[in-house]
Amino acid sequence: MKFIKSISSDLSDQELVHAYQQDGDMEVLSMLYQRYMELIYGVCLKYFEDPEDAKDAVINIYEELTIKVKKHQIDFFKAWLYQLAKNHCLMQLRKKKQHFEKISDNDMQYASISHLEEVKQKEIQLELMQTCIDELGDDQQLSVKLFYLQNKCYKEIAEQTDTEIGKVKSYIQNGRRNLKICMESKMKMGVHD
Repeated sequence: MKFIKSISSDLSDQELVHAYQQDGDMEVLSMLYQRYMELIYGVCLKYFEDPEDAKDAVINIYEELTIKVKKHQIDFFKAWLYQLAKNHCLMQLRKKKQHFEKISDNDMQYASISHLEEVKQKEIQLELMQTCIDELGDDQQLSVKLFYLQNKCYKEIAEQTDTEIGKVKSYIQNGRRNLKICMESKMKMGVHD
């Protein structure tokens, strides 16, 4: 697909994913990954808190992509990539935790465990958010996913769903409110345990 190389910046995430799955063209994957490299760096920095560790993780995640994009059915690349990055970071932190547990210096061990607990809390919140998104009504769920996970604007969502812009705005606003209520309710009830 030689034409992909010249117009790939204009293609959607889905088109680039499909092209890479078909041809294995690393330039296509690179183009796709560069769109979200800053997001992935931010995710990694949140988990590792060290810029150098975060940069290393960004490179390692790209290496994982070369294999995993070919193996998975990917509907929303940005959300899928975010989950892949999160899982990568958690696995690295678990490995570090196991390493620190072998070290007799208690201060290092407690610091690692404390950071891992913070990460665990963030992971619980993300899982709760996904559960609550799944509980939204169909119109709110679709609008929220398109707006927040695919970065679609109101007009694009309205066109894609054949819905008035006013209704799209309402679905997103009500969906966001319902997500907050759902998450707070589940946290109080201890559903995350």
